[in-house]
Amino acid sequence: MGHAGKIATHVLLAFVALLAGRYLVIDMPFTRDTLLQATLYGLAAFIVELAFRVERAPWRFVSATDHLRLLRSAVLTAAAFLVITRLTHPGIDGGLRTVAGAALIQAALLSALRVIRRSLHERMLLDSVLRLGPASMHPALPRLLIIGSASEAEAFLRAPAGLGERYAPIGVVSPLDRETGDELRGVCVLGSIADFDSVLARLRDSGLSPAAILFLTDSAMSTFGAERLGRLKTEGVRLLRRHGVVEMGAAANTPQLREISIEELLSRPPVRLDPEPVRALVSGRRVLVTGAGGSIGSELCRQIAASGCAHLTMVDASEYNLFHIEREIAERHPLLSRREALCDVRDAARVQRVFTEMKPDIIFHAAALKHVTLVENHPCEGVRTNVLGTRNVAVAAKACGAAHLALISTDKAVAPTSVMGAAKRVAEAVARQYGGGGDMRVSIVRFGNVLGSAGSVVPIFKSQIARGGPITLTHAEVERYFMTIPEAVQLVLRAVALSMIASEPEAGVLTLEMGEPVKIIDLARRMIELQGLTPGRDIDIQITGLRPGEKLTETLVDVNEVARLKAPGIMEAVRLAPAPIIADERLAELDALAEVGDEAGVRARLFALVEDLRQVGPSKVVKIRAS
Repeated sequence: MGHAGKIATHVLLAFVALLAGRYLVIDMPFTRDTLLQATLYGLAAFIVELAFRVERAPWRFVSATDHLRLLRSAVLTAAAFLVITRLTHPGIDGGLRTVAGAALIQAALLSALRVIRRSLHERMLLDSVLRLGPASMHPALPRLLIIGSASEAEAFLRAPAGLGERYAPIGVVSPLDRETGDELRGVCVLGSIADFDSVLARLRDSGLSPAAILFLTDSAMSTFGAERLGRLKTEGVRLLRRHGVVEMGAAANTPQLREISIEELLSRPPVRLDPEPVRALVSGRRVLVTGAGGSIGSELCRQIAASGCAHLTMVDASEYNLFHIEREIAERHPLLSRREALCDVRDAARVQRVFTEMKPDIIFHAAALKHVTLVENHPCEGVRTNVLGTRNVAVAAKACGAAHLALISTDKAVAPTSVMGAAKRVAEAVARQYGGGGDMRVSIVRFGNVLGSAGSVVPIFKSQIARGGPITLTHAEVERYFMTIPEAVQLVLRAVALSMIASEPEAGVLTLEMGEPVKIIDLARRMIELQGLTPGRDIDIQITGLRPGEKLTETLVDVNEVARLKAPGIMEAVRLAPAPIIADERLAELDALAEVGDEAGVRARLFALVEDLRQVGPSKVVKIRAS
């Protein structure tokens, strides 16, 4: 119904309300004056409608606020009617009693009309009238137990698309004991989280065992513990959550609920950030992502595409990975202007051609070799990709007129003991040196391990558990920082967004707040428990010894840097002295050694460069020349 039709309906209801009010209050027959007064009352309602435009609120989404506005409209209609009748037709049978009765009836009619409309829209009119219990109308649907506060559960149940007609809610378990017994849209709060086991036992005794449990918040999920969650999974109960801010790339037709991944169960509660700065960063801009088919690069593509970029260029050297991310983006965002480019960042001429053709405004350089052990065994390839590939990208980005270059780095670049970490440390300096100056800004974002990425211990441990063990660890004291891939990428985008709007370019490296480091052996134990098994009894854990280049702990700030808060979830590691300049001859020498496969020479030159870059004193703030 259009706005004009709604206004006409409101006026008609006001007309009827005055007639009903006159009849109910003073019990008098209708006369010509009665019709005149009802017409004037309708006129008053029309004036109020034009002044306050109550009809603009969609009837099918009526809320408590809308009902209060309707009551206000009825009261103002009565007041306007009294003014009009005093000026044009003094006196009314029944006086104020008739007007008050008309106002109440008008408010009731307006509210009832919207309640019926919303009930029809949500297909719950008969359900609300006839339902005797929460799940009685949908015995064939899987039963859902909701974990969250009463306000969170009510907001979820209020949304018609929340359940997607896939589940029948049978109850709510709240963190607050005082909410026990409350009823939310026909669904009862059965108890508190502290009494979860007894609530679950009562449901099973009543034949209402839940097929799935929905966690409305991460804090509610974290109170359960790995052992209990593992037991539920072993019993066949699905653990669900809603799509949140870290799933900005989800398609419009994606179900509201999805199964919780083991990576989310292992991680700490994610940092929650406002997505608007990220949308402002990429909206209407041409964006290019290198390493677009990798773990971080593909998630960058998802979130950038969902944030409304003008064009997305996906660059990768892997045909397989590039094919899959291009197809995924095409399915989720069919109208997005996009292009895939099969390109190795080590090929300077090819990189230059792609950048010149695509003319990106913002470039995210995620292409890198990241496996510590593999790069340790193939140092020449690691240097050619991580160092020289970064130089090629920085030079091409500057040449094509890009406004911003963001390099994805790693905590292994701090005090590096591996070739991979050393190559990324030099890459940080190279990106700044070859991309800095002029109109293009350069951001370096450094963070630790991401759960579920290629090379993460999580898929390795999962496969070892699936085989019945044992889980193999290099050292009992090894610990690492962890976060999920969507959260890491969300923070990367936020960090770059802050860099874009800052008055001055960053003086240092942006680092992500990774929380407290996690011991890998504790991670292994939790993964075993999440499968409903017992560490040491069902699955053994074996220590194999540290591998070449592996450290017990990682940090995000080096000895010649100091950390300062940049924004929630983001720190900046600022150098104590200006960064030295690496001579072109030094990189050319490194390139030549890598080309001929001189692994010993590459290692020596690479770590010599790193030591120069890590010097604390001002005596080393000079140009690093070829030796």
